Amino acid sequence: MTRYGQIGWRVAAVAAFAGTAALAVILTRAPARPDASLSSDVTSRACPTSGLQARLGGAAAVGTRLRAAGTYYTLEFTNVSHRPCSLYGYPEVSAYQDEHVTGGQIGSAAIRDTSIRPRPVMLAPGATAHAVLRIIVAGTPPAGCAQATAGELRITLPRQGLSASVPVHIPMCWQQGHASLSVQAIQARRGVSG
Repeated sequence: MTRYGQIGWRVAAVAAFAGTAALAVILTRAPARPDASLSSDVTSRACPTSGLQARLGGAAAVGTRLRAAGTYYTLEFTNVSHRPCSLYGYPEVSAYQDEHVTGGQIGSAAIRDTSIRPRPVMLAPGATAHAVLRIIVAGTPPAGCAQATAGELRITLPRQGLSASVPVHIPMCWQQGHASLSVQAIQARRGVSG
């Protein structure tokens, strides 16, 4: 190999090393702005079940966007802790008969009503958020509907393992293979969206 060939290889090796070092520096730098979809507020300060009070609001009149048959209620979640926290997504809701009645769960868990897009909801201490719950009531049942009375709702918040029990006394339609409940994503304000 000639002298110029050796120098050429050395220059190429130095250039490759410098390029690799520059690439390593670029790849290890933290991004200037974190991705909004990975907001630490949503994941690190999720409202624990123990810090919320859940209750069923009264039956609500609904606007034109909510046309399916049934009765609509608000599931209200109040932050009773001393720290702000966040809620995001759909609560899981199941209806159960009164504990003194055999039979347990009435039908399947609520299906998701996707007419409202999930958004992070920050709750200050004392603030309330809600989700709309639709119940097929036995008063106007579809064919094949059996009547059952829900004695409680069990509600599990997104990313939580513990459920909260809300006492109720609601007649429901229970039909094998048919959902009696649907629930919207948690929203930032009280009341029912039209």
